Amino acid sequence: MPFFGLGLHILVAIFFAVHAVRRGRELYWLLILFSFPLLGSLVYFFAVYLPSSRLDVGARKAVAAAGRMLDPGRELRAAREAFNFTPTAQNQMRLASALLEAGEAAEATTTYEACLQGAFGSDLEIRLGAARANLAIGAHAKTIEHLEFIRRADAHYRAEQCSLLLAKAFAAAGRSEEARAEFENAVNRFGSFDARAEFAIWAAGVREYQLAQRLQSELQHTMDRWNRHTASMNNDMVRRLNAAFAQVPRS
Repeated sequence: MPFFGLGLHILVAIFFAVHAVRRGRELYWLLILFSFPLLGSLVYFFAVYLPSSRLDVGARKAVAAAGRMLDPGRELRAAREAFNFTPTAQNQMRLASALLEAGEAAEATTTYEACLQGAFGSDLEIRLGAARANLAIGAHAKTIEHLEFIRRADAHYRAEQCSLLLAKAFAAAGRSEEARAEFENAVNRFGSFDARAEFAIWAAGVREYQLAQRLQSELQHTMDRWNRHTASMNNDMVRRLNAAFAQVPRS
């Protein structure tokens, strides 16, 4: 039994090591994982794997929303204080993320780009944050550059989120055919409510009313089946949909 347990720990460590290498994580994680197979795997799971997975997205959103409601500026203040006291790369990343979530997109962009100048230039999480920040300030070419970097490095990394951000960047840059193709790719590949909703919003905005109405019908069919909690979690998206379709002529 002890040998079986040890073998299982090693297998788990190998799994996380593969995850670390494929996602461009720092090489010190490999040392941690294989020097301390059980403890290292636990640390990696909670510090890296779980935050980058889709398993806890809903939970993290709920906790973040509650925190912002109680004290909207708390995380940004804490991030600034941490970086000013100890200007490490990790604290700089935290500050960039806090700035973006607080709506300070211009400063977030500068901070993310600074993060990418050092040893973390290949970190996909930072690249994704930089893409989001650049899109928010209208730097569409830079957004596309970051997202294409992520795709080349790991086509499976946050694939749906990257696809929708890329579609929005193409649309904002006036590259309508590429935007449409990327939205279609996201809908066909993931089939999620968010993918269809973003495609519908785009279609309404470019006056592709037939497409917009077809997507609206599909979305309404989904929304009719929601419970109160699901509807509450999607309030922002529904508001955006309603605003977009307010301009669509009734058939």
